[in-house]
This record gives sequence, structure tokens and C-alpha cells, in this order.
Amino acid sequence: MSLQAEQIKRYSRHILLPEVGVEGQKKLLNAKVLIIGAGGLGSPLALYLAAAGVGTIGIVDFDQVDASNLQRQILFTMDDVGKNKAELAAQRLQQLNSDVQVIPYVMMLKRDNILDILKDYDILIDGTDNFPTRYLTNDACVFLKKPNIYGSIFRFEGQVTVFKVPEGPCYRCLYPEPPPPGLVPSCAEGGVMGAMVGTIATLQAIETIKLITGIGNSLMGRLVIYNSLDLKFRELKLRKDPACPVCGEHPSITQLVDYEQFCGMTVESTQTKDAVMNTNIEISPLELKVRLDEKENLVLIDVREPNEYEICRIEGSILIPLSELGNRFHELEKFKNKTIVVHCKVGGRSMRAIQFLKQQGFSNLLNLAGGIAEWANQVDPSMPRY
Repeated sequence: MSLQAEQIKRYSRHILLPEVGVEGQKKLLNAKVLIIGAGGLGSPLALYLAAAGVGTIGIVDFDQVDASNLQRQILFTMDDVGKNKAELAAQRLQQLNSDVQVIPYVMMLKRDNILDILKDYDILIDGTDNFPTRYLTNDACVFLKKPNIYGSIFRFEGQVTVFKVPEGPCYRCLYPEPPPPGLVPSCAEGGVMGAMVGTIATLQAIETIKLITGIGNSLMGRLVIYNSLDLKFRELKLRKDPACPVCGEHPSITQLVDYEQFCGMTVESTQTKDAVMNTNIEISPLELKVRLDEKENLVLIDVREPNEYEICRIEGSILIPLSELGNRFHELEKFKNKTIVVHCKVGGRSMRAIQFLKQQGFSNLLNLAGGIAEWANQVDPSMPRY
């Protein structure tokens, strides 16, 4: 394969680098990279990889663009709201670089499809935002011996490393077990600095290019932690865990498992839904509106964070963030004989609050189904969404 004159001009700034040169650019054009997620991480890193001339880019994402994504997902515009991210990403990247073949996978990544997809790619880049997919991609990479360029983000911080088995550790060497469900807030609950996400994504793109071209020292065995508020980078050494359940000396996991159950999501959601159905503690936004209009003596408790409460609130609600409930539930003792309606953004945190309050002896509890997001949909369309 030889580079065409147009390609030499396009990639000249790469080719001028002695470490890359013509041969390095050829490696990029022949490379196949799979990006999991076209969101905050996937958007900027896909742009840089396409611009760099990575020949084949697969993008897996079944989600649609929401207006709240646009603060950090720079592939998309307001005109894209409601459209599939993977398909839009493919269109934009093809417009950026016609040398690149972009393959969209409009599907949820699962144990019964990931191996068939991943086997055709050289490198996987983890742009996920949930633990089941993170453990799924890790295990699939271990089984197929594919490098996994890992990145994660939360609020003002991010992490990035390269997992590469058998030479280095895998994700389970660092985190053998997922945290309890609900312990780690999502970006939708905790927020994230949009520009900081681009920093982590750019580092992932750089690590990918280095692996493809064989230049520099990869982050394998090193975890970089970035704090954007203090503008500080820290580096931690990572080592292979001989007792790792998937890449250790005597692995106990030899095939893909049910990752939602492993992460407690299926079990918890089932148990939570059963609890709701069996004890009739869920109330719809429309029913709550009727009961409020009838001046029923209800107490509304909002367990979101103060900054969320500033964005929008149901009139008359009392703010007690879930993070403070353990120290402040005594403030609700005076309402024990009344019906307490607990709500959050979408219903998860409020259900955990109800479970805690039940343990403290409260009984007249209702959970607002769908949280304040459904209240905005069904009752008050003028309410700001976030």
C-alpha cells in the first residue's frame, strides 16, 4: 500500500513526525478500532481518530441525542435531538474524512453479540457510562486478547489507562467487583464538566494512536487521574492481580456472564419494582396533582441535590438531599401521621430514601413514579428539564 498524493498532503503533519512517518500513517489507515458509546467520551475521540486517518471505526450506541447531551457531546447539534447517536456519528465522521470507513452498530451491547462484533477489530475503546457494559467489554477483551483503552468521567475528574492482557492488568485487576447499585451517581445525577470530558477523550485517542503506530510508552500498568479544578494529573501504578477472576492464574470466569445481574442492577430493579407493586407505594404525577388540588394533607420531600432543586421544583416541596437523609430524617418525625411523597429526578434516589425511612419506622410513604422528570412531562410542561 502506498499513500496517494492527496493523503500525503492531508496527513503531512503526522508524516513529518519521525516517530510516525509514512509507515506509521499506513498503520493508522489499516487499523480497525471499535468505540463503545458515542457520548461524552466517544464524540471527541471519534473525531480525532477519524481526522488521524484510522481506517475503520466501529461505533456502538443505541441511544438517541438529548438536548442535555450537547454540553459535551460535540458531534451533535440541536437539529440532531431525537436521532440515533451511532448513525449520526457515522455521517459526521465520513464527512470529516472520506478515507475512513465508519460502521454504526445501533444496538445494546450484550454478551451474545459483543464477541462477534469485537473479533473484527484491533482495539476497543471504552466510552461507556455504566458498570454492566464496562465489565462486559473488559471480559470480552480479555478473552479475545484485545487492548482496551479505558476512560471514565465524573463531575470535575476523569481517569484513563490501557488494559492489555496478557502483558498487563485488566479492569477487574483494579476493580474485581462493582460498587453497590446506586452508590456511584451517574452523570445525569451528579453532573459533569463538559470540557473536562474532552481532555480524557483526547488522552484515549492519543493512547490508541500510540498503540497502532507502536510509538512511545503506553499507559499499560499506569492509571492517570485528572482533576480539572486543580489542573493536576496523578499517576498510579497498576499491576496484574494473580487472583483476578478473569485474567489471573486460576480464573473463575471463563465465559461471559449476566452482567446486569453481576452488577446488581437486574436484581435490585426487580426487587424494587416488586416492593412498589406489593405495597402500593408508587403514585403517578397525575394522581399526585389531583390530590394536591383537593388540598389533601400531603408532605412532599425532594431528595435531589440543592443545585437540582434550584433548576426546578414542585411547589411546596421540602428539600432533604439523599446524601443528608441519614442525619436529617428526624426532621420528618412531625410528619409521621401524614402521607409523605418522596421524589427525585427519575425515581431511583427517592426509592432508596423510602427504603431507608421504612427502616426508621416511617410507614405512610409514597414514591413519585418517574420523579420530577415525569411531573414535567405529565403535569407541568413549562418546568425546566435537565
